[in-house]
Amino acid sequence: MEYLLHLLILVGIYAMLSQSLNLSAGFGGMISLAHAGFYGVGAYTAALLAVNFGVPFLLVLPIAMLLSGLLALVVSAIALRTIDDYFIICTLGIQVIVFSLMNNWMSLTKGPLGIPGIPAISLFGVAIESKWAFLLLTLFFVALIFFFLKKLTASSFGLTLRALSEDEIFTQSLGKNVYLSKVISFTVGAMLAAVPGVLYAHYISYIDPTSFTVDESIFILSIVIIGGMRNLWGSVIAAAFLVFLPEVLRFVGMPNAIAANMRQIIYGGVLIFMMFRYSRGFERKAADNLF
Repeated sequence: MEYLLHLLILVGIYAMLSQSLNLSAGFGGMISLAHAGFYGVGAYTAALLAVNFGVPFLLVLPIAMLLSGLLALVVSAIALRTIDDYFIICTLGIQVIVFSLMNNWMSLTKGPLGIPGIPAISLFGVAIESKWAFLLLTLFFVALIFFFLKKLTASSFGLTLRALSEDEIFTQSLGKNVYLSKVISFTVGAMLAAVPGVLYAHYISYIDPTSFTVDESIFILSIVIIGGMRNLWGSVIAAAFLVFLPEVLRFVGMPNAIAANMRQIIYGGVLIFMMFRYSRGFERKAADNLF
């Protein structure tokens, strides 16, 4: 039961990450490979402030979001001057830089040694130590981010994002500030990515740079693509699918000598199948009427 709760917490964390990336990648059409970097900024901010200064969770959260947003603002000022494939490569470069800082800034992040001893979250004097309690807290933030993004993407700003993702030049001809809209969506998405980062740091109680690599960014983007661009419900369902699938494959009976490699092959094959089968994401019909 404890392990199931652990997996559900991870589903919640990846649901938040994929929903936040969906704002810029799905609605804004800006495919980014730097999302794990913003996720890491949130986690390291929580770890450093909680361990070194004893800053409470409710104060750490806005600080982490602010720092992640400032980083995204700087990144967007550079990356959004490029388009399409060049933008993706630029965000990949940013991701590599952020990971390198985490891995080599020994005096601050302790590099590959990581930061241990991150305390549990305490709300109004009550420590969130059990997995049940942490799962409820995680689900609260999943719902909060979901409804925030639902309202945001249904607004005139959201319509502008949809339009520019389809035809940027036409959107600009209508008098819309395309560049500012991109910067805002990219920055807001990064700020929201800091939230699961803070939760992850307090939940695991230890972080190191290996949790925030390019592979993690690719995994988050995979959730968005499989769940469906502009489909927030799909991001939640896809997060659950991709978190639980490797665990399900553990129960597939096969010789121990080939089990690990075969699980990776099966996992990759299932992902390819899902990409073709659900090219518009889970709940394709519902996605069109979601907003």
